[in-house]
Amino acid sequence: MDYYMQEVMSRHGLDLSKEQMIVLKKLHDQDGLKQNELASLTYRDKSSLARLLSKMEAKNFIVRKQSEEDKRSNEVFLTDEGRRIFHRTRPAIKEHLETMEQDLTEEEKHHIIQILKKVQFNFTGKTANL
Repeated sequence: MDYYMQEVMSRHGLDLSKEQMIVLKKLHDQDGLKQNELASLTYRDKSSLARLLSKMEAKNFIVRKQSEEDKRSNEVFLTDEGRRIFHRTRPAIKEHLETMEQDLTEEEKHHIIQILKKVQFNFTGKTANL
């Protein structure tokens, strides 16, 4: 799945990994998240998220700013370029989903979602918002 997703992104001219796309989505939903909160929301440890954010800063997708409330933490914000790239991902994601769902009935899709929720719960103890 990751391979095909990367292929679709490349075909749409997007230099974006799945992990970067997840961060863009979380920040699109709630811009200005603290870096620690973002690590938790994306199921990443703090050091791997820091490396990912450094790459995203180099691409001008995000900017980190020191928190006004707690000088020890950073808040992460989308840049205009990050917003533009996020919106450009929509057609690529739609294409990817259409390919995945091809020839599946609504009942089959429902069963797949239920199974994936159970698998995620087995790993995390948390229910998925699928």
